Amino acid sequence: MHMADALLSPAVGGVMWVAAAGTLAYSATKLSKGDSEDLNNPKSVSFDKKIPLMGVLGAFVFASQMINFTIPGTGSSGHIGGGILLASLLGPEAGFLTIASVLVIQCLFFADGGLLALGCNMINMGFFACFIGFPFIYKKILKNGFTPTKIMIASIVSVVISLQLGAFGVVCETMLSGVTELPFSTFVVLMQPIHLAIGLVEGVLTGCVLIFIYNAKPELLVGYDGSTVKENVSVKKVALVLVVVAALIGGGLSLFASANPDGLEWSIQKVTGSTELDRSSGVSDALGSVQESTAFLPDYAFKSDSENTAGTTVSGIVGSAITLGLAALIGFGASKVKKGSNHNSQKHA
Repeated sequence: MHMADALLSPAVGGVMWVAAAGTLAYSATKLSKGDSEDLNNPKSVSFDKKIPLMGVLGAFVFASQMINFTIPGTGSSGHIGGGILLASLLGPEAGFLTIASVLVIQCLFFADGGLLALGCNMINMGFFACFIGFPFIYKKILKNGFTPTKIMIASIVSVVISLQLGAFGVVCETMLSGVTELPFSTFVVLMQPIHLAIGLVEGVLTGCVLIFIYNAKPELLVGYDGSTVKENVSVKKVALVLVVVAALIGGGLSLFASANPDGLEWSIQKVTGSTELDRSSGVSDALGSVQESTAFLPDYAFKSDSENTAGTTVSGIVGSAITLGLAALIGFGASKVKKGSNHNSQKHA
């Protein structure tokens, strides 16, 4: 559901950039001050211990998004968003910062999603999941205790609703941008059902990952109630498993991704006959030039690789590694600021 710049006016893209920047600033501030309620649960793993996991999960989501799964009977495909998965393990603030890291790297280095549309993509794929789906749906379902069945139900319902909000956000953003090629009523009727199907698949996949972690190290789950403790498994072991899986997905399984257009492209194609719109402005053209200069593997492929096999493999591994580093760096930065603030507070006490 990565939006392209052609779907937006500069005004709408700019407003969404401001909204995304505000959410990033809010999230970073909450983490640096240690004010995140979800990371101050004494029964769960502390944020400092989760910092490596922040990077690993970013890499895992990056790699997983490279695998488009076919939606039977539609000619469309989908991929996971990852917002609920990240928020359920890191909390909404760290989860949003992590998904934002994934989107920035996809945009700048792989030309996946427009630069003007980056703010929209952060809100549609990150904000709705981390700050609406997670606290108001996922946590509510699990408030009276964790079981594998409840984790699966919470994952499916929260992912579906978050993705529905994100899909509706795309429709509203194109409407406000004056994209007359995509009439609101027609576009929304196509976008919502196809993303319902995608959300159901992502919800099940998210539930499977979270159930694995619950069985291995339940303290990693935000809101963990302390009813089950397995001291024999460390955070490092869970992180190592996720790193290996991310490498396998990005470096190998991504080659078998569905070639069908994703839900957004499919919806556009149903209305216009093409998966892309031919619209531009001075702002989008300028930002497009910037993106062309930074994207060393556009569309996850080498320009000289007609089969796209080597480029896809390299993109999966390199992109996952860069995401791991950036997300972990953000986490370490927030932790450093938090420790510095605590030290200064003690000095003045």
